[in-house]
Amino acid sequence: MEDRDFVQFIANVKRKTGIDLALYKEAQMKRRLTSLRVKRGYNSFDAFFEGMMKNQELFDEFLDRMTINVSEFFRNPSRWQVLESKIIPRLQKEKGKVKCWSAACSTGEEPYSLAMLLSKFMPLHEIDIQATDLDEGAIAKAKRGIYTDRSLQDAPKDLVAKYFRKDGVMYEISDDIKRLIKFKRHNMLADSFDHNFDLIICRNVMIYFTEEAKNELYHKFAAALRPGGVLFVGSTEQIFQPQQYGFEPEDTFFYRKM
Repeated sequence: MEDRDFVQFIANVKRKTGIDLALYKEAQMKRRLTSLRVKRGYNSFDAFFEGMMKNQELFDEFLDRMTINVSEFFRNPSRWQVLESKIIPRLQKEKGKVKCWSAACSTGEEPYSLAMLLSKFMPLHEIDIQATDLDEGAIAKAKRGIYTDRSLQDAPKDLVAKYFRKDGVMYEISDDIKRLIKFKRHNMLADSFDHNFDLIICRNVMIYFTEEAKNELYHKFAAALRPGGVLFVGSTEQIFQPQQYGFEPEDTFFYRKM
């Protein structure tokens, strides 16, 4: 009965929202959503779905739980150092202006990190970054651009000093950086992709998808990149046969479109 209840919940969510939970790893997703359902006092997924449809706050909490909005500036700093020392200089040499996409951008730490890094290479008005996420609540937080010191622990101190204003225990990113990012809602698993990107960053989200969903997304990312463009993935998301998607490794967790 419990399994049937969850299967029906997946069908209801897809019908009403277009979000296909069947493309996420079931055990992880079911565990997280069961925890939320019980916490909010619903004894079945059917009742939980009805509650979500009537209560925007509950629906937003559902989105937040399923999309795992955990992010930090310059997460895994050694990889950002490779981006700075190797990847961006090559892309800029080939193209000049670099077109970038931060996919599943969560609350904005990743695209803002990228914008600050690119500011070392080019004038701010030449920076072009699209940033997308499924969760409109996360996008709203990203647009506000206010963060705790914990999320900034790996950010270079000179960039923090240059582009953040401290207000009590919080840090607000400068308008100069905010205006470089075009935030919008986007469902990677259902919506079409823009194309001719030089750099796509999609980190620490693919691990939640089924193998079939990941396979489809890697093909879509490859199609969205120009030849020579780069896909930058998370530190637990190594692509073991990149050639099947038209990629070749350029560095650890960086894949160049052939």
